[in-house]
Amino acid sequence: MDHHQIGLYLVALLIGGVVGFLAPGSARALEHSINPVLGLLLFATFLGIPFASIGKAAKDLRFMGTVLVLNFVIVPLVVFGLTRFIAGDQALLLGVLLVLLTPCIDYVIVFTRLAGGASDRLLAAAPVLMLLQMLLLPLYLLFFVGPDVASVIDPEPFVEALVVLILIPLAAAALTQALARRAAAGRIIMAIMQALMVPLMMATLALVVGSQITGVGRELGSLLAVVPLYAAFLLVMVPLGMLAANAARLDVAANRPDLAHSPGHGITMGLDLRAGSPGACQGPAKLSCCRELCRGGHRVLRDGR
Repeated sequence: MDHHQIGLYLVALLIGGVVGFLAPGSARALEHSINPVLGLLLFATFLGIPFASIGKAAKDLRFMGTVLVLNFVIVPLVVFGLTRFIAGDQALLLGVLLVLLTPCIDYVIVFTRLAGGASDRLLAAAPVLMLLQMLLLPLYLLFFVGPDVASVIDPEPFVEALVVLILIPLAAAALTQALARRAAAGRIIMAIMQALMVPLMMATLALVVGSQITGVGRELGSLLAVVPLYAAFLLVMVPLGMLAANAARLDVAANRPDLAHSPGHGITMGLDLRAGSPGACQGPAKLSCCRELCRGGHRVLRDGR
């Protein structure tokens, strides 16, 4: 399965879309299943990270600085320029900003791990990234949209994502690694979860698309307007990520988190943020689903084999 990841992920996207269309009533159940499945996926991912190296990774200032500059300086500037084309539709603008300005840290850690990148360094950076996005998102919205919108964002989904999708799986993985050093049961758990990495990623993709595809279909006209914007974001951010990594003289393993992270924004956080958005602007999840389909094409072009 590891050798055919890209094809399997595309199959998962297709299955999710078919299930969503044929059983639209299942959308809510599918959406509620995303975080538990993603939590298991992250648990499996964290099991493969040597925790002894995280302290060393946290001291890698060049990597940390590059990730922070990409996420909180370069990305906002690119997003501001691209979203001027939809600035007249405030609801659509807010949804796109939430998708593109909230780094999907948990999701990117998984892809970095699968690609053989420096997932330990990205994991060490995760708490800093999530804290900064909580603090800076209202400021971005203040400048990009206006003072009325920034005040309606609830920080609770960010905190929930940090606890449920990062801290709990991280603690469970650390305990399992400790158990594996002393007992066969821990080693069995690690082997099983490692084997489930690709299936869990497939399940996550299928659940995201299946839970949102009906809504995407209903609002296809307005959502199609953002597809060129998402495609442009990917085309711009990948070379910018490469330039930033090369300028910082990062090694190949450290390049991969930057390349994955610079375009890798918004899918799970967009889903969580629905709870914190005003009624007229509850579109981030559909926009995230739409953007995930764009990212699927990008990943095939980048990693296809």
